[in-house]
Amino acid sequence: MKISNNWLKDYIKTGLKTEKIGEYLTDIGLEVEGIEKYESVKGSLEGIVVGKVLTCEQHPNADKLKKTTVDVGNGKILNIVCGAPNVAAGQIVPVAVVGTKIHTKDGNSFDIKEAKIRGEVSQGMICAEDEMGLSDDHAGIMILDETYKIGDEFSKYFELSNDEVYEIGLTPNRTDAMSHYGVARDLNAFLVSNQIKSEFEKAVSKPLTIEGTTDFQLEVEDSELCPRYIGAVIENVKVAESPDWLKNRLKSIGLSPINNIVDITNFILHGFGQPLHAFDADKIKGKKVKVGVNQEGTKFTTLDGTERALNGSEIMIKDGENNPMCIAGVFGGQNSGVSNDTKTIFLESAYFNPIAVRKGAKFHGLNTDASFRFERGVDPNNVRTAITHAISMMEEISGGKLVGPLLEHYPKKIEDHYVILRFSKVEQILGTKIHKEKIKEILKSLDINVLNEIQNGLEISVPAYRADVTREIDVIEEILRIYGYNKIDSPQKISFTPVKLSFDDQDALENSWARTLQSNGFNEVMNNSLTTVKDETDAVKLLNPLSGDLAFMRTSLMEGLLENADYNIKRKNSDIKFFELGKIYHKREGKYEERKQLAILVSGRNVAENWLQPKSATDFYYLKSYVKILLDKLNLNIEEKSLEDARFSDALELVSGGKTIARLGKVSPQSLKDADLDQDCFYAEIELETCQSLRSKENLKFVDIPKFNKIRRDLALLIDKNISYNDLYKSAKKNPSKYLKNINLFDVYEGKNLPEGKKSYAMSFELLNEEKTLEEKEISEVMNSLIKSFQKEFSAELRG
Repeated sequence: MKISNNWLKDYIKTGLKTEKIGEYLTDIGLEVEGIEKYESVKGSLEGIVVGKVLTCEQHPNADKLKKTTVDVGNGKILNIVCGAPNVAAGQIVPVAVVGTKIHTKDGNSFDIKEAKIRGEVSQGMICAEDEMGLSDDHAGIMILDETYKIGDEFSKYFELSNDEVYEIGLTPNRTDAMSHYGVARDLNAFLVSNQIKSEFEKAVSKPLTIEGTTDFQLEVEDSELCPRYIGAVIENVKVAESPDWLKNRLKSIGLSPINNIVDITNFILHGFGQPLHAFDADKIKGKKVKVGVNQEGTKFTTLDGTERALNGSEIMIKDGENNPMCIAGVFGGQNSGVSNDTKTIFLESAYFNPIAVRKGAKFHGLNTDASFRFERGVDPNNVRTAITHAISMMEEISGGKLVGPLLEHYPKKIEDHYVILRFSKVEQILGTKIHKEKIKEILKSLDINVLNEIQNGLEISVPAYRADVTREIDVIEEILRIYGYNKIDSPQKISFTPVKLSFDDQDALENSWARTLQSNGFNEVMNNSLTTVKDETDAVKLLNPLSGDLAFMRTSLMEGLLENADYNIKRKNSDIKFFELGKIYHKREGKYEERKQLAILVSGRNVAENWLQPKSATDFYYLKSYVKILLDKLNLNIEEKSLEDARFSDALELVSGGKTIARLGKVSPQSLKDADLDQDCFYAEIELETCQSLRSKENLKFVDIPKFNKIRRDLALLIDKNISYNDLYKSAKKNPSKYLKNINLFDVYEGKNLPEGKKSYAMSFELLNEEKTLEEKEISEVMNSLIKSFQKEFSAELRG
C-alpha cells in the first residue's frame, strides 16, 4: 500500500522528517518497506529557464538545422543549434542550459553539454513539451506567450508537486489503516502516547446545502446484506479533467486520473478508506435504487466489458425495474457508469456484509480496491462522513449541486465491541508492568473508550472500525503496539518444565516414527492439502476455491508424494525415500471425516551407487521392512490380507483387531502415468489414529540373551498354488508348543518336476527352551504336530 507524505499531512501535522515517520510507522506495525520520491514532472524542470530567440539562421552544414542566438536573461546570450521546424526569431521559449538533466516523457534522461553540431557551437537546447516530460507532443519546440519573463526559472509557472511515498507492507487484518486518514490516526496515537508533538483533527461530516428536491427513492431488500446505505443525487455536474492538485495526489500513489467524478471517488477511497460509487442518474430506470439480489443466471456486463452470469447470492445494486447496475462493493456495470455526457450523479456510500462481498468477488474472480476493503470490513460510522466530503468536492470541482436530502438506510446501529481488560493479563502477556494510567492513556489515543473501572481491570468499548480487535488479547496487542515493542526488555533467562509425554500421546508416536525414518535416510515432505481430484464422489469441495486447481481437499497423500518424486527424478535425484505426516478428507453419507496418516514412498535404488555393491532396485519387500519396523513399536498382533485398490497393481492390507492399520503395495501404472512418472514406485499408508487406539499399553521389556542355543528345523512342503505363506504362518502360530519361537519362509519354487497346480514352500522353524537344552524327542513332537496341521488343513505333502 502506498501512502503519500503530502497527503498524510492533510490529516496530521508533526514537523517530523519523512525517515522518522517511517521509523515510527514500522514500530507500530505499519511496516515501511521503502520510501520513494515522486515528482509530478520528473526533474521538476530544474535548469530550464525562459529565453527569447534573438536570431534564427539556416545552419551552413545541415538542411534541417537552424543556428540561433537566445537571450536567457542577465545579458547572457547563448548560441544554440536547433532542429525544430517551428523555431523562429522573436519567440519566447523554454531553454535547457548546459548542465541540465533532461527527463523525457518516455522515461529516458540525458545531460545538456556544450558541443559542436556539424561544426557550429551549441550551448543549450530549446525544448519541446515531451523533452521536458510535460506531454507527448513533439511537433516542435514549446512557444510561450508574453506573460513569461526572460530569465525566470521555467518551473515557477507550473504547480509542480514533489512528494515522498511510503510503501507499507500492510497485514490483511488492519482494515483501519487502509487509507491516509487511518495511517494518520494510528500515527497520532503513537505520538500522543509518547509525548511527541502532533496535530490531528478527527474527520467529521461536512455541512451540506440542499437545493431543490429529488424524486429518487431507495429500497434495501435485506439489511443483513446491507446494514447501512446512503445515496445522494447531484445535478448539473460537468464531467471534465481534474485539477492538477487532485491528479498529483492520485499519481503519487500510482493511480491514473480518469475524470473529476471518478477521481473524487478514488480520492475519498484512499483518503478515508470508504469506497464510493457514482452512477449516471439518468440511466437509473424508475428513479429508484434497490439493494438486494438478482435471480441465478441473470446476465450482467461489468465495466471491463465482460458478460457475467450471476449466481443469485451477490449483493446487487439495481434500478427500479430490477435491472442490475453494479455488483455491490466489487465492480460497477458498463451501462450505468459515468461518462463525459453525464449531467446528474447518483452517489453511493455504504457498508456491505463483508462475507457476502467476498463470496461475490471470489465467484467472479474479481479483486478491486473496493472489494479489498469491504471484504475486511470498512468503518460503518464513516459512511456519512465520506459521502459528505465527496459531495462537497463535487460541488467545488464539477459545479454540481446536491438536490434533495441524503437517502439513508440504517435501521440498526452497528455497535462497538465490548471487552473486559485485566491488568494482570496485560502484565502476564507482556512480561512487564505498565501503569494503569498509562494503559488508559494509550486506550484513549486509540479511540477505545473506558466504560467502567472494575477490580483489577477495565470495561472498554472498541470502535467498530477496528474489526480485528474483539478480544482481550487483541486489546493487549494494541497496547503493546503503541507502548512500543522496543521498550519490552528481553528476559535474561528462560525457565521451562520438561513434560514427559505419556504412552497415550499420539504426538509421541508420530515423533518416534519420524525419527526412525529420518535415521534410515528418509526425507520428510509437507504438501498442500488443497488439490484437484479425478473422482469427486467422496471428495470435500471448497465453497470458494482460490482456483480450479485447488478446489478440493486431498483424499490421499499418494498424489502429493508422487509429484515430489517426479520433481526430484526430473532433477537427476532418482533414489527416493520420502515420508509425510498429514491429514486426508472425505465426505461420506453426508458426513465429513478427516484422518491423519503416515505415508511412505520409495523408488529407485535402495542403496547409493558404489563400486562394492551391485545395483539393487527398491522393491515391495524393501518398503514392507520399514513398515514392519514402525508397526513393531505398537506391540500388536497383525494379520496380512490381499487388497484390491485402483491405486496399486499389487497390494497388502494390514489388519489388527478387525481394523485396517496400513496399506502398502506397488503403485499402479495408471497412477504413475497421471504423475508423469516412468519409474516404479512403492507406497504405504499407515492409519495414525487407529494405530494409536490399538497401541498396547504393556511396556516393552528387555530380557537376557538365552543361555541355551536355538534349534532350527526345515520343512519343504508341496502345496496348492492358491495357498499363501500367510495361511501356513497362521496355522503354525496356533501350535500349542511354548518352544516354537520363529517361523520363516526362505524359498519358493514353481516350475518343472512339480505336479500341475502345485508349488513348493521351504520354511524354517526355530525352537528354544530357555531353561535347558531341548531333547530330540521334544523337537520331534513339535515338528510332527506342525506337519499334521499342514496335512490336515492344506493337504500338504513333505518333499524329500
